[in-house]
Amino acid sequence: MTEAAPSPHTGCAQAPGATNPPAAAVANVPERYDVAILGAGPVGLALATALLASGQPLRIALLDRRGEGAGRDDPRALALAAGSRQILQRLGAWPAAEATPIREIHVSQRGGFGRTLIDASDAARQSTASAGQALGHVLRYGALVSSLEQALTAASTNASGGACLSRHAQTCVTAIKHGAAVLTLSLRDAQRNWPIEAALVVHAEGVADAEGIEYWGRDYRQVAIVAEVTPSRAHGGRAWERFTGDGPLALLPLGRELSLVYTTSSERAPALLALDDTAFLATLRADFGGRLDFAAISPRTAFPLALRARRQTVGERQVWIGAAAQNLHPVAGQGFNLGLRDAWVLADEIATAFASTFAADEPSRPASSATGAPPDVATCLARYQRRRRSDRLGTIAFTDGLLRVFSLRLPAAAAVRGAALLALDLLPALRRPLARRLARGAIDAPARHGN
Repeated sequence: MTEAAPSPHTGCAQAPGATNPPAAAVANVPERYDVAILGAGPVGLALATALLASGQPLRIALLDRRGEGAGRDDPRALALAAGSRQILQRLGAWPAAEATPIREIHVSQRGGFGRTLIDASDAARQSTASAGQALGHVLRYGALVSSLEQALTAASTNASGGACLSRHAQTCVTAIKHGAAVLTLSLRDAQRNWPIEAALVVHAEGVADAEGIEYWGRDYRQVAIVAEVTPSRAHGGRAWERFTGDGPLALLPLGRELSLVYTTSSERAPALLALDDTAFLATLRADFGGRLDFAAISPRTAFPLALRARRQTVGERQVWIGAAAQNLHPVAGQGFNLGLRDAWVLADEIATAFASTFAADEPSRPASSATGAPPDVATCLARYQRRRRSDRLGTIAFTDGLLRVFSLRLPAAAAVRGAALLALDLLPALRRPLARRLARGAIDAPARHGN
């Protein structure tokens, strides 16, 4: 274990958003932070915003390999559960004008009977849904990033009690070394190399199957073809999930368009991608079963699908959240929502752990990791892992299990699935747990962040 030299310097010496290291770092005297967040995608931005709004005098470093503002123009669609909307609202980051509500979800299968219609009242805790309630919303990735960037700027400007943010774009972490009470991160940008120290490092970017880590999962041998289609009639806030022999087909309302996620086998994908728009739409109509017609389609992109999940999401003074912890199949749209809940609960545990340290030290001291007793990071991470275990494993199992059930090609499988869909449609008591899973809120949501 490599010891990190004690440092009298605390981080956030530069203005929030600055991308050059402060003078102490240039002299190779590490700036010290309470939390270093690696990755400024939506999950990393949400975590940084929640920490700044926690009321604790935390010193935060936000590091990203990309340029600042990367992702603002990304047109990809994200399906956000009702609980994710609640989290973003409490962070002041909900882009209401950009979000299209999902009023109901139509679920069916190709080549078999049975279907079910899930609406917002099924997910409500009461017997009826309030007017205007939605199962979730769909918005563009870029719109979410822009809204979170604005919320982060506001949280940094309004932070009280000595909390501050130091942001470094186009910066790579080349090494992480363990010390007695901190981790030392070696950073590199286009001009220089320099070190910083942090009591806790949060990995919020990358993929769960990065080289050198233990993970579990499986290759689905499927490809997702993504595009936007123009429906022949107004969608009315309805989303469609249709299971075919090659994989699920999802259509999500996005403005006047529908965001398409067309899952197919790896063997079939090249031929589908080679089709012109007219031929592809004809294939889509055939797979969709004639329930809706389409007038036009945008350029298509594709990516392979696999389940990858880290066996351990916490380590010594390190934690992995969001896509750094798990990558899920897009069926049911659970991946980003799970990552946002990771960030929300982690922010609560970090604030709690550092609050006890701040309270035990001088009230005017701005950073517990710079002097005095270090925070109990091990207990913080153990509590976080315990709180997230059920939701994480349950969501992974739900997503993977749903895909397995609707991928079975046994002779009687279609009939069994049809009977299950029919039962869901006829019996609200069976339908409601599924609806609540799809619209899952921020369980364990810390009250302090709603202040």
